[in-house]
Amino acid sequence: MADEDDHKRTIQYGESAISYIKKNVLPAYPRSYELWYTYAAGYNQGLNRAVNESIKSNGRISTDEMLTLYGRFLSPTRLGDRLDEVGSKVSREVEELVDTLKLSADATSDYGTALEQAGEKIRSVSDPEKLQNYVTHLVKSTQNAVASNRKLESQLLESKKHIENLQSSLEAIRYESLTDELTTLNNRKHFENSIERVIDQSKESGRGFSLLMTDIDHFKKFNDTYGHQTGDQVLRLVALAVKQNIKAQDIACRYGGEEFAIILPHVGLEDAAEIGENIRNAVMSKELVKRSTGENLGRVTISVGIATYENIDTVHSIVSRADEALYLAKDAGRNLVKTEKDLAGVDQREDVA
Repeated sequence: MADEDDHKRTIQYGESAISYIKKNVLPAYPRSYELWYTYAAGYNQGLNRAVNESIKSNGRISTDEMLTLYGRFLSPTRLGDRLDEVGSKVSREVEELVDTLKLSADATSDYGTALEQAGEKIRSVSDPEKLQNYVTHLVKSTQNAVASNRKLESQLLESKKHIENLQSSLEAIRYESLTDELTTLNNRKHFENSIERVIDQSKESGRGFSLLMTDIDHFKKFNDTYGHQTGDQVLRLVALAVKQNIKAQDIACRYGGEEFAIILPHVGLEDAAEIGENIRNAVMSKELVKRSTGENLGRVTISVGIATYENIDTVHSIVSRADEALYLAKDAGRNLVKTEKDLAGVDQREDVA
């Protein structure tokens, strides 16, 4: 079952985390466990790169360095601090803009008063010299008003530029929070948000969707044999195959360490199976070469499971059916695509790593 599979997979990550803590002779703080669990699962490419570089240089990770890496890559306040910083900058920019607009409004009011007073005086003046003085005063007031407006325009353009930059910063933070750094696909959080939204839309529109769950065959053995860097190359290869075989409206996510989930809006089971086959063939057609040595490591394969939305479905139920179809593909020999139709009459399966 899906819950059983999650249990086994996460227990493996947990055991790996404990072994890393022991190997590096570190205190078993919750933060230490979280860091090594994330490292074992491979969710955070920046963290894995930093840990690998440190081990390569020093042979191990010290407690101080571990805490530094935690603060840099995993601290729950990291994105919050960046959001607070951008929010403060936006607030300051808005305050300065409001002050500028107030000054402009005051200048415009003064100019309007000057025009009104000059108009009254001009109507009652017969002396050409006085008239000339009033006209000169009006011209000067007009010039001041034009200069003030030009300054305001310049300040508004500058503020617009600053706000656009801040908007880009916020978009970058949002992108980072929803994107898997290694594969550049959407992350698990994005998947969970998206599938809930797609289910709600399907209930309203009556148009369903299909869900593909894929898993890289023998990935743990491959990772242990050739190392994390080569494992990362495999993950990027699979992610590329996914990207090249889906459409813009489809939602591809890295679901777990070596698992991917793809939401296909308005796609039925047969078409989804064809897309799954295309992805499977694209992955299998690539020969993997180890960059550091040029060694040919052979081909990578994936197993795919597919389920299609039904009106009574919840997130848990459709994910469970897709997951069951995925593990049916593994039980049948791997490098296969299976759909929920293939589950008919299958009550039990052997667990396959």
